[in-house]
Amino acid sequence: MSRKIISLIIFVFFASTLIILPKENQVLFDALNSELKRSMEKLSKEEKAPYFISLNVTDYDAVSISARFGKLINSIDNKTRILDIDLRVGDYKFDNTHIIRGNPLNFGGGSSVVNLPLEDDENAIRNAIWFNIDKRYRAAVERIDKASTNQAVKVTEEDLSNDFSKEKAVNFISNLKDVKIDIIKWEDFVRKLSAEFNKYPWILSSSVSFNSENKFKYFINTEGSKMQWQEKGYRIFVSANSKADDGMTLPLYKSYFAFSPEGLPNENEIIKDIENMVKLLSDLRTAPLAETFTGPAILSGEAAGVFFHEIFGHRVEGHREKDPNSSQTFKKSIDKKILPEFINVLFDPTRNNLSGTDLSGYYLYDDEGIPAQKVVAVENGIFKSFLMSRSPIEGFKHSNGHGRRQAGYSAVSRQSNLIVESKNVVSSDKLKEMLREEARKQKKEYGLYFQEVSGGFTFTSRTIPNAFNVTPLVVYKIFTDNRPDELVRGVDLIGTPLTTFSNIVASSNEIGIFNGICGAESGGVPVSASSPSLLVSSIEVQKKQKSQAKPPILSSPLSEKQ
Repeated sequence: MSRKIISLIIFVFFASTLIILPKENQVLFDALNSELKRSMEKLSKEEKAPYFISLNVTDYDAVSISARFGKLINSIDNKTRILDIDLRVGDYKFDNTHIIRGNPLNFGGGSSVVNLPLEDDENAIRNAIWFNIDKRYRAAVERIDKASTNQAVKVTEEDLSNDFSKEKAVNFISNLKDVKIDIIKWEDFVRKLSAEFNKYPWILSSSVSFNSENKFKYFINTEGSKMQWQEKGYRIFVSANSKADDGMTLPLYKSYFAFSPEGLPNENEIIKDIENMVKLLSDLRTAPLAETFTGPAILSGEAAGVFFHEIFGHRVEGHREKDPNSSQTFKKSIDKKILPEFINVLFDPTRNNLSGTDLSGYYLYDDEGIPAQKVVAVENGIFKSFLMSRSPIEGFKHSNGHGRRQAGYSAVSRQSNLIVESKNVVSSDKLKEMLREEARKQKKEYGLYFQEVSGGFTFTSRTIPNAFNVTPLVVYKIFTDNRPDELVRGVDLIGTPLTTFSNIVASSNEIGIFNGICGAESGGVPVSASSPSLLVSSIEVQKKQKSQAKPPILSSPLSEKQ
C-alpha cells in the first residue's frame, strides 16, 4: 500500500470522527449559563449568599394512549419543559436544607413545577429562570434562619455529617435524537387488544394502554458541571378486574417495558397473555377465601423482587438515616449479617438488561448530575452500603449516583435496578418439594405460593410499628400430601423486615423481573426489581379488606350482543 493511500485513509477516519461529535443545545445552555453566572455574582453581595446553584431542565415528550372494550378513552401527546433549581445558602456543612426537627416535610415535600418556554428563545428562558431563582433564594434565606434556630433549641443531633457533599464536576454532552411515535398505529393497537375483553361480560372493567416517554436532560451547576443526555422508555399496561359473589374485587395486571418500541411484545403475544389473564380471573371468582396463616411460603421471582423493593430497598435509601423520625433500621448494621450468607443484594443503574429483559431503572446520570454507580448493599448476607444522593450520612460522605426525582421535586436517594442474587439455588420443582418438607416439619397441611403481587407499602417511621404490607394477586396452597395446588384469594402478606429476612432458606434457578414506577417523596421514578424465587420458612398473611357491595344487579350490555 502506498504512502499516499495511507494518508487518505487517515484523513477520512478523522473527518468521519468530527462529523459525529455531539452537538449541545446552544440556545438553552446560553440561557442557563448566563442566568447562573449573573445570579451568583449579584447574590454573592447579599448578607446570606448562595454557595451552590444547579439548574436542571427536562424536555418531556410523553405519549399516552388508552382504550377500553375496543374504543379509545384518551390519546395525548404532551410536550413540556420543566426547570428544577437547587439553590443552597450557607455552606457544605450547614445550609438551608438542614433538617428541621419536628417538621414532617424535610425531604421532598411536594411538587413545585416550573414550566419553561418550549421554544428555544434565550430571552424568554432567561426571564423564567431569573424569576424562579429569586423565589428560591428568598425561600432559602427564610429556611436557613429556621434551621439555625431549630438547631440551637434542640438536643445535639445524632448525625453530624454535612448537609451537602463535595463532588467532582462532570462534563458530558451526548447526541439527542428525536423520537417519532406513530400515534395512529398505537391507537389501533390498543383498540384491538382492549376489544379482546368484550368476549367476557363478567369483566367489570379493563383497559390497555401504551405510554412512551422521551426526556432530554440538561444540567449545569456552579461547581462546573455541564451535561446533556437522553432517557427514554416505552410501556404497555393491561388490566382487568371482576367481582366474586361475596363482593371481593379481583384485579389482575400485566405490564411490559422496553427501551424501544421494537422491544415490546407483539400483538399475538399480548393476546395470549390476555387469554391467560381472563382464565385466571375466572378461576379467582370461584376460588375459596384463604384463612389467616403463619407458615412456610414460596415467593415467585417477580413477587420476591417487589417484596425486597418494599421491605428492604426503601430502608437503605440513605437520606432516611438522617431523619430523626425514621426507624433507621440498618443504621448500625454496617458489616453485620442481615440476610442468609448465600444472598447478595445490589442496585445497578448502569445495567440496562437482565436475562434478555430491559431494566427500567437504568440511567447514565442521576438527577444531581452524578454518574450512575453499581452499589452492593448486601454481600454474602452482610450489609455493606446505603444508596446515596448528595446528602451525606455518618460513614458515607459522597453520592453513589442515586439522587433521583420526578421533575418538579427535590432529589433524594432512591432505588434503581434492585437485583437479588443467590448462591443456594435449586430447581423450581425441588424448591416446591422443600416447601412441602418445611410444612410437614411445622405440622402444617400446606404452604403458600405467591405467584403475583401488585405492590405494597412499608412504614419506616419511629412513630408507628415498622411493618410491611404486600398485596398478593395470585396465591396457591401447596399441599403436603401432593394434592393438586389450590388457588385461593383474599389475603395480604404482612410482617416485619428483620424477622422475615432471617427466614429465607433457599431459592430457585428461575429469575423474575418487575419493571415499574416507584412513588415516594421525590415523585415517581422508573425502577426494576429482580430476584430468584425464594423459600421462606415462616411468613404471615392476614385477611384482605373487601367491599361489601354485591356484583352488578344487571348483566353487562355486552352479554346481550353475544
